[in-house]
Amino acid sequence: MRKAILTLVLVLSANVFFGQQSLFDKFEDQDKVTAIVVNKKMFELMSKMKVNDKETQQYVNLLKKLDNLKVFVTDNDAKSNEMKSIADKYLKSTSLQELMRVNQDGKNVKIFVRSGSKDSQVRELFMFVEGAGKQQTVLLSLTGDFDLNDISILTDKMNLPGGDDLKKATKSKK
Repeated sequence: MRKAILTLVLVLSANVFFGQQSLFDKFEDQDKVTAIVVNKKMFELMSKMKVNDKETQQYVNLLKKLDNLKVFVTDNDAKSNEMKSIADKYLKSTSLQELMRVNQDGKNVKIFVRSGSKDSQVRELFMFVEGAGKQQTVLLSLTGDFDLNDISILTDKMNLPGGDDLKKATKSKK
């Protein structure tokens, strides 16, 4: 599954969200870190696909609202610690609001958002999943102008690392 996601993303070009460039870009070319970077142009191309069912049409409509997606995944302890440090630094330097925090089975999940014009609108979603032991550490940043309720569609269709945690968080906020 992880290889399928990586294969899909390797086809995509990497245009970076400007504000996160200096902090997160360092993980793109590191060993023991899987990097998934999708830019606005790729979302635009994906949103032009023809669909026949309602669920896929909802996914296509969401893609039109997205600008950038960055996901970094590792199960290496040193890289996990580095990701945690960068995530903490990023959170201190931004005005993101905490949406949810869960500590369960040795896994800490933190989800933050930057709101848009309405309460359910989001300009940025940031998630950090700190894995312990054999669990993966995931750093995810998604930018655009989208509705928080649509995120479960994205996690289902793109099969993102940490997607289950993200889906639980967005469903609890409906």
